[in-house]
Amino acid sequence: MKLSHVDAAGRPRMVDVGEKPVTTRTAVAEGAVQMSPEAFRLVAEHGIAKGDVLAVSEIAGTLAAKRTAELIPLCHPLGLDHIEVAATLDDALPGIRVRAVTKAVARTGVEMEALTAVTVALLTAYDMVKAVDRGMEIHGVRLVEKTGGVRGDWHRSRADA
Repeated sequence: MKLSHVDAAGRPRMVDVGEKPVTTRTAVAEGAVQMSPEAFRLVAEHGIAKGDVLAVSEIAGTLAAKRTAELIPLCHPLGLDHIEVAATLDDALPGIRVRAVTKAVARTGVEMEALTAVTVALLTAYDMVKAVDRGMEIHGVRLVEKTGGVRGDWHRSRADA
């Protein structure tokens, strides 16, 4: 049996989405970077030498979402209609939470773009703060919801949250 994601020789290939309907598709992803209380304080007080960690992380996540197909080998390039990346301080961690929303009118979903935005935003925060805290941990990167497409909408259940 030939699978749609491999060629006759068994090599991975891009999925043909040419016959899929064009629909409005959205995705929401999230993640966090946990850091020491001292590093958190410096981020909150804009005391990190590289600059405003939250603002730079948001910009990095936005740029990453637009370049997802260049980073993920079999991901379709998409013209995104909307990208929103929000990096916020969370003193309960202590650290930074990132949430990304992506939207496109397309034949394929925008989940990878949202996940890439979150991941790169978190890596950017790590890079900017690493001189203060090399023990930071990135965790909880996950898809929260997606809408549109043939398979319909999906929302992470509260039990998984």
